[in-house]
Amino acid sequence: MPSTPPRFALNHMTAPRLAPDAFFALAGALGLDAVEIRNDLEGNAILDGTPPARIRGLASDAGVRILSINALQRFDDWRAERANQAVALADYAAACGAEALVLVPTNDGSRPDRLQAALEGLRAILKGRGLRGLVEPLGFESCSLRLKSEAAAAIRAIGGADTFGLVHDTFHHHLAGESELFPELTALVHISGVDNPDLAVADMRDPDRVLVTAADRLGNVVQIRSLRQAGFDGYLSFEPFAVEIQALDDPKAALAASMALVRESTSTSTA
Repeated sequence: MPSTPPRFALNHMTAPRLAPDAFFALAGALGLDAVEIRNDLEGNAILDGTPPARIRGLASDAGVRILSINALQRFDDWRAERANQAVALADYAAACGAEALVLVPTNDGSRPDRLQAALEGLRAILKGRGLRGLVEPLGFESCSLRLKSEAAAAIRAIGGADTFGLVHDTFHHHLAGESELFPELTALVHISGVDNPDLAVADMRDPDRVLVTAADRLGNVVQIRSLRQAGFDGYLSFEPFAVEIQALDDPKAALAASMALVRESTSTSTA
């Protein structure tokens, strides 16, 4: 177990209505020094055409690191179109000061079976720009890459641990039913909770993801504690998708309460 308290970050999905400067300010108000930005927020950076230099400047002014841009979608459906998308997104990431790209697999029931080819193709794109690729398996049955074990095997098969890491998402880990954690490859943890007692696990979807509370059904505390006991000391990045969280006019108090719960529940004294 690391001797330091958990380190938290904010994914822009936590407060997608906030412009980048306000989002970075929210992180600072919570005492956080790290964020993730996204390329799928309508009317917001990056989709609104905000220049990467503007994002870099705002992050620098706010004193926050940009851990990642989330995400290159369907990355394992590797083809010329995907490679072009990867180059464009990697260029933006490098220019805005982001440290990594999150890589999200196909999630429509198809099975491209191009995972290793995708990693090999992405390695040169990422390394040439000083970026890492963070592979995020999704626990949905419709996903082409549900298990971290499959991602870890592919990363190791190409000798790619210097370029690629894993995102451990507590929601997707619970849905996948996978027990192994891979702390040595884990570069980032996404945290969110599901409180609804009436949902079957197979029916859980992104809109059900709230902040981590005492009513959480995903076992966030157990997952985080186990990762930290195994040596993980990276960031825990809040990534709720529930409308009721995203609609909060001032999410600071709710986030602070969730941070306190996770911090207290995963401390050395309770391990």
